[in-house]
Amino acid sequence: MSISNKLAAALAAGSLVAAPVAAQAAPRASAPVTEESEMSGNGLAWFGIAAAIAVVVLAVIAATNGDDDDDNSVSA
Repeated sequence: MSISNKLAAALAAGSLVAAPVAAQAAPRASAPVTEESEMSGNGLAWFGIAAAIAVVVLAVIAATNGDDDDDNSVSA
């Protein structure tokens, strides 16, 4: 291994060691929160949508009722 390879390996190792230390020492400033996120929306609206879906599912289940009687079959 030549001196340039050893030097390159030492610099790479040094940068791997120094990077987390430098990142931890850097001051972080956060912006103040001024208004509510648009992603959260209104919780009541999500509840209404979920309730409407539940009503539709229950209506389909009630309409099908699993009743497969063949009282009016044509074949004898």
